Amino acid sequence: MTPYTYLTVRQAATRLAVSVPTVWRWARERPDFPKPHRLGPNCTRWRLSDLEAWEAKRGEVAL
Repeated sequence: MTPYTYLTVRQAATRLAVSVPTVWRWARERPDFPKPHRLGPNCTRWRLSDLEAWEAKRGEVAL
């Protein structure tokens, strides 16, 4: 099994250059945005590989 790198919501927001509430809103409202993973009762994270794939897909669409 390949280990994943997980990002907090704050790290994801920094990477995407948006606010923390925007990341949560995108997770709720945008079907193409990666969904977070619950790692525990109070631990929600995004997989870095999921965000990278989403960024690459957006880059292709923008061209």
